[in-house]
Amino acid sequence: MPDPNPAALEFLLSRRSRPAKTLGLPVPTPDQLLPILTAAARSPDHGKLEPWRFIVLEGAALRRLGDHARARATDLGLDNEQADKGAQQFETGHLAVAVIEVRKPSEKIPELEQTYAVGGVCLALLNAALASGWGANWLSGWPSHDRGFMAQALDLAAHERIAGFIHIGTETSVPPDRPRPDLAQIVTWCRS
Repeated sequence: MPDPNPAALEFLLSRRSRPAKTLGLPVPTPDQLLPILTAAARSPDHGKLEPWRFIVLEGAALRRLGDHARARATDLGLDNEQADKGAQQFETGHLAVAVIEVRKPSEKIPELEQTYAVGGVCLALLNAALASGWGANWLSGWPSHDRGFMAQALDLAAHERIAGFIHIGTETSVPPDRPRPDLAQIVTWCRS
């Protein structure tokens, strides 16, 4: 007989990301953030490779990333709208955790499985922040996929890449819920 955890299931059934632009101060202190990071690091990890690491970004560090995004947008010839979209999450944010995929050589664990594990870490980090009472949002955008930005702004090595930025702060407004998937359209039951 299973031993249910109704509170955890209710949280998962009602969880809702908070738009990063609505997250304000205060943000978690290092002591408040460590249990959230610990929970994220407990994600499934085939082969125990730990193909991830965290970079905690606050204040001036976020502004610096915004500057890098704007400079990189110019280098890439992006228009003002694209430059703004890439830079504003850093310019308006107060705290974000960059989740970095660190691909590890392995004969048993394909790189794709390592990527899946890092995605699980991002979701676990987001949910741990929400469960701790903070507002949180998982963002990416073109800077997350641009090798030049990764190298210049975060000094990432060639075997590393950005899986996402988890913005965490105090919720300043409650967003309306959004439509959720219709399970009848996405679930197939195979019984034989």
